[in-house]
Amino acid sequence: MHKVKVNLGSRSYDIIIGRSILKSMPSYLRKLNIGSHAYIITNSLLKDRYGAVLSGALLKGGFCFRFKVVPDSEKSKSLATAARVIKDLAGFDKKRKIFIVAFGGGVVGDLAGFVASVYKRGVAYVQVPTSLLAQVDSSIGGKTALDLDLGKNLVGAFYQPRLVFSEIDFLKTLDKRQIASGMAEIIKYAIISDNSLFCYLEKRHKDIVNANPEALGKIIRSCSRIKAAIVSRDEKESSGLRTILNFGHTVGHAVESACGYKGYNHGEAVSLGIIAASYLSRRMGFINDRLFLRIGSLIKLYGLPVKLKNVSVNRIIDAYYHDKKFTGRQNKLVLIRGIARPVVVSNIALDLIKEAVKKIS
Repeated sequence: MHKVKVNLGSRSYDIIIGRSILKSMPSYLRKLNIGSHAYIITNSLLKDRYGAVLSGALLKGGFCFRFKVVPDSEKSKSLATAARVIKDLAGFDKKRKIFIVAFGGGVVGDLAGFVASVYKRGVAYVQVPTSLLAQVDSSIGGKTALDLDLGKNLVGAFYQPRLVFSEIDFLKTLDKRQIASGMAEIIKYAIISDNSLFCYLEKRHKDIVNANPEALGKIIRSCSRIKAAIVSRDEKESSGLRTILNFGHTVGHAVESACGYKGYNHGEAVSLGIIAASYLSRRMGFINDRLFLRIGSLIKLYGLPVKLKNVSVNRIIDAYYHDKKFTGRQNKLVLIRGIARPVVVSNIALDLIKEAVKKIS
């Protein structure tokens, strides 16, 4: 078992990482004193597969619980779904001290975090991420969000969990596409922050794609430490440091929106966004051809896409203009000057953006 701390003063919390660790979660919950009744937001697949493990641990720890099942789809990150969950939560919350458990991947985590942030002006919640992507990224940092038809994550708040419990054994049932989706975020972390991690991903790719627990544990710990350090220094992107975590995401979110959240999952869209951002970095003279090709080769190594299919450039550009990082007509993208050398660039010419999107089309 390994512990990573997110240092945010009174809002600090631990990320617990390891195998067969869920049985120890109740002791952490008791120390936090956040409630006696857990409202667990999850999907039907996870409830059937691991619900008994989670509920058994809670019962042995003296906690009561209720499961709330939502569809296993990006469509669950909607105002309509959030409203239904809040209504059900209000019915459960009668003379009880409740807390919310986000038991799932990024979609469940975003939805549960948002509900926790707005119900009764904020109730405690914990993250129990079950996907590789959620364990290395979305469960950490307190970004909660819902999607609108116009774009991804346009409704949300910064609201920190009280605890993150990353059980590596949950990953053993993930298929190769789900592992690859998480790898897009891990590749992002390596590019913006850690050359040794980048090299590790190149050398150990067979172990990683085959979900070797030792290899997965190493990269989960590495990414958790990177994100915890960034969030601890810039919780709400006020200094600009946390902005570097958006590397690959601006175009990636536009791809997801343009596709109607079908065809490409989040990690696959981010991998395309990484290619576009790396192309812009090369086009603007920040990196050389060798690094651009090396990044593309690493993405291919994990079975992630480098080219779009059946999506027009204009649809992506239209979705790009609705990105929440726009202020008026001014854009802001994260590019790189080398591995572990991110740079935030504003007001990139639209022609260059289109050129980068055409590169992945």
